Amino acid sequence: MGRGRVTAERPATRTVIEGAFVATVNDCRDEHPDGYVVVEDEWIVAVGEGRAPASIDPDRSARRIDGRGCVVTPGLVNCHHHLYQHLTRGLAQQATLFEWLTELYPVWAHLDAELERAAARAGLAALARSGCSTTTDHHYVFPRGREDLLAVEVEVARELGIRFHPCRGSMDLGRSRGGLPPDELCEDVDEILTACERAIDRFHDPAPDAMVRIALAPCSPFSVTGELMAQTAQLARQRGVRLHTHLAETADEERFCLERFGCRPVQYLEQLEWLGEDVWLAHCVHLDQREVQHFGDTGTGVAHCPSSNARLGSGIAPVSALLSAGAPVGLGVDGAASNEGGELGPEIRQALLLARLRGGPAALTARQALELATVKGAACLGRSEELGSLAPGKLADIALWRIDDLDHAGIEDPVAALVLGPPRPVQALLVRGRLVVADGELQTADERLISTEVASASRRLADRQANVKVTR
Repeated sequence: MGRGRVTAERPATRTVIEGAFVATVNDCRDEHPDGYVVVEDEWIVAVGEGRAPASIDPDRSARRIDGRGCVVTPGLVNCHHHLYQHLTRGLAQQATLFEWLTELYPVWAHLDAELERAAARAGLAALARSGCSTTTDHHYVFPRGREDLLAVEVEVARELGIRFHPCRGSMDLGRSRGGLPPDELCEDVDEILTACERAIDRFHDPAPDAMVRIALAPCSPFSVTGELMAQTAQLARQRGVRLHTHLAETADEERFCLERFGCRPVQYLEQLEWLGEDVWLAHCVHLDQREVQHFGDTGTGVAHCPSSNARLGSGIAPVSALLSAGAPVGLGVDGAASNEGGELGPEIRQALLLARLRGGPAALTARQALELATVKGAACLGRSEELGSLAPGKLADIALWRIDDLDHAGIEDPVAALVLGPPRPVQALLVRGRLVVADGELQTADERLISTEVASASRRLADRQANVKVTR
């Protein structure tokens, strides 16, 4: 096998990766410049420096991956996403969040299962090719009379072999009641809670090696009532699942909360008992120091979405302050309609650069940025015991990144080469020990077919909205 090359998936209970720079991202930040990782079935059984011990593979029957010229890291963890938005990239390019949503809500109202499937396949393929082994999806658009779009996403994630934490989102505060979304995209509280219970019953797996876990995720303070927020929190805690929502993303949201609730967004969530170790929140750009410290004290997680926040001009989240306060901070792509890239790998570099724009060159190191995308993200999802670092007893979600190419060769520090160097597709990605990406190519689906499908679906969705405008 050539340097850094891997074979397509074949039956193998053991995999040995050797010759790579291994960044374990464990509590001690151990790194092995010429290291190995050994996988047995879906678990890591050994990590260290030099060649793997001969006793681990005495008959040389293991699948072997030559990692020379590569950095090995844990598979990346995406803490916030909207897969359906892959069909509406490039729209509302100079809009604020509220303007962007107002333009796109009517388009998303035409989603159906076929379109959702194309969007999910494209979005999950892009994530996998960028080194992401575990992803969330915050799906809150459920047009009336359509199929169960959350079930479509779960099916696609299983097909592609990605570890998946879909969030059953919801909106019940429509425009007629002072909210932002159109009424036709809102559901009533009982309908939402029934759907949430059904999603948990059908898909949630609490096992340590779970490939699918459900979270409950009312959309935002400007699209959801306090009644729904409170009842969702009660249901989630009864059923032992996590809670997620958007919060403090823009100055417009802060004004909305002050006018409607008489308090800032974080205080609103405090009143609803929505802070704690079972909660992670997307964006959290507009926090004061007391709120930052309260996140640390309560263990409330944050999904930092640097590219989306920059694209919409929302601001820069106080990531360094949150980390200093002890709050878990992971990374999120957010929807591809407010990012266009749809990949998690480049967000590591973006997070570092924006943190330094906000707080100076010492605000975030390259290794801290990598932690946001791995172990810190796993903590946000309640999976840090089994995901996010490379150590015996952890799940075998592993990424290999080539750094001996023209773009990266000669960068002194391999982790800096990965984080600060030009973004590129992952060389290889293992999820539960199985190759999902090999030699930079997706192994579990046809990339060209996915591209054709998503282009066609995007056109169909745009045509549906155009036809509505014409008939009006």
